[in-house]
Amino acid sequence: MAIQAMNISIKNNNLMRSKRDKFKRTLGGYSKANKTEFNLPEATPQILREIKERLQEERRLTTLKVIALALIISVGLLYFLMNNSNEIRELFWF
Repeated sequence: MAIQAMNISIKNNNLMRSKRDKFKRTLGGYSKANKTEFNLPEATPQILREIKERLQEERRLTTLKVIALALIISVGLLYFLMNNSNEIRELFWF
């Protein structure tokens, strides 16, 4: 029964494949006639340097936030474990 359902599903999928417009949701498509053009500003070396510095600063701040959050969580967990060590021992029968 399961093999028959699998074969029917594959057959239906193959029948539907020809009805779909292939790659219709892609931006600009893949045909050479409809080439997408973007009006992007020229990037000078100074602009690129500013973008690089801004991204480095964002990464540094993100890293500091992650480290600070990890430290706060680990200190909180350590505090919880230190204050509730007797209850934890009783819970796990140490």
